[in-house]
Amino acid sequence: MNKEAAYWIALAHLPRWGHLKINNLIIQFYHEYKLTPENFFQLSENDWKNQYRLEYNEVEDLKKAKSELANNAFLAESLYNEGYELIPITSPEYSKNLKENLKTAHAPALLYVKGNKQIMYEKSVAIVGSRNASDKSLQFTDNIAKLVSKEYKVVVSGFAKGVDKQALDSAIKYKGQSIIVLPQGIMTFGSGFKTYYKQIVDGDVLVLSTFFPKAPWKAELAMARNPIIYGLADEIYVAESSDKGGTWSGVVDGLRKSRKIYVRKPEASENTANNLLIQKGAIAVDFNGIPVQGYKPIETQKTILVANEPKINYDNKIFGLLKTGEYTVKDILKKLQLDWSEKKLRDFLKKQKEVEMINKKSLRFTIKNQVVKQNLLFD
Repeated sequence: MNKEAAYWIALAHLPRWGHLKINNLIIQFYHEYKLTPENFFQLSENDWKNQYRLEYNEVEDLKKAKSELANNAFLAESLYNEGYELIPITSPEYSKNLKENLKTAHAPALLYVKGNKQIMYEKSVAIVGSRNASDKSLQFTDNIAKLVSKEYKVVVSGFAKGVDKQALDSAIKYKGQSIIVLPQGIMTFGSGFKTYYKQIVDGDVLVLSTFFPKAPWKAELAMARNPIIYGLADEIYVAESSDKGGTWSGVVDGLRKSRKIYVRKPEASENTANNLLIQKGAIAVDFNGIPVQGYKPIETQKTILVANEPKINYDNKIFGLLKTGEYTVKDILKKLQLDWSEKKLRDFLKKQKEVEMINKKSLRFTIKNQVVKQNLLFD
C-alpha cells in the first residue's frame, strides 16, 4: 500500500466528484481492466477520455491530481512515519459495515486511521445526539455506553461536544472500546492524540478520518462525517435530536435507507424532536435501550406541521421517466407538466435513494443502476 498511497490520495479527493463517481471509476480500472491506481494514472488523456468515457472537465481534474502526485508521495511518507495507516476501499481491511451500509454511492474511497484497526471489525453501536444535549440525554448516553461496553461492543462517536463526547468518555470509563470519527483531517487532531494517547496505545481507541489529512475542522466536514458514523455502526441509538442539524438529517437519511434506529423515549415536558423521529419509523426505547412496546408519540405542534406537509403524488411518474434516461429538472417539469418549482423538484430528487445525480454541464438525474458494479467493488 505504501507504494500506491499517493495515487489513492489523489483519487479519494478528486474535487467535486463525490463518492459515487470516484467509486465507479475505481470499479472500472481496478475490477474491469485489472489496473492498479498507478497503472491508471499512467494512461494517456485519450485513454481516460475514450476508454473511460470521461468528459473534458473530468480529464482536467485527473491531470491536476496527477500533477500533485509528488506532493502526495511526501504526504504519504509523513503519514506512515507518524504511525497513520491508509486503507483503500479495495482492501480486505476496509470496514465491511461501511461497504454494506453506505454502498457504492456513499462509501469513501479511502480511510485514514490510527490505533487498533481490529476495532473496526467488532460489533459496534453509534450513540448520537445534540451538541447541547440535556442532562437526561447525557445520562442516557452514559447508560447505553455502559451496557454496550459490557457486551464487548464498540462505541462509535463523532467527537463533537455533548452526546458524542459523552459516548466516547463513557466507553473509556467503562473499559470499553471506541472509534472516533473525525470532522477534519487526521493530521490536525494533535491535541486529541495527546488526550487519548494511552487508550490508543492500549488498543481501545481507533481514530478515523475520510478527509484530506491536513483539512481543518469545517461545519460542512462535520455534516459529511455523520453518515460515516452511522455507516460504521451495526446499531444506532439517538439520545436527543432537534428537528434540524446533523443528528436529525443523519437519522432521517438512515431511516430512508431502512436502517433500524433506536430513539430515547422523551418525557412529555421535553422540547426535542425525538417523537418526530419515532413517528418517521425510529424505534422508541427506554433508558436501558429496550424497545417500548406500543408507544405512540404525543402529538406536538411540530408533529402536526409535518403531518400537514403537502404529500407527493408524482413519485411513480418521476421514477418512471428517470428509468428511461438522464434528465435535468427543467426536462422533468416539462415532460410531466408538474406544477412544482425547480427548487422543490431538485430538493425532492436529492433525497431519493433510488436517484443518481450526474454532474455534467447541467445537473442531471437518473435512476441508479449500480447493482452489478456495486457487487464488483464490494466482493
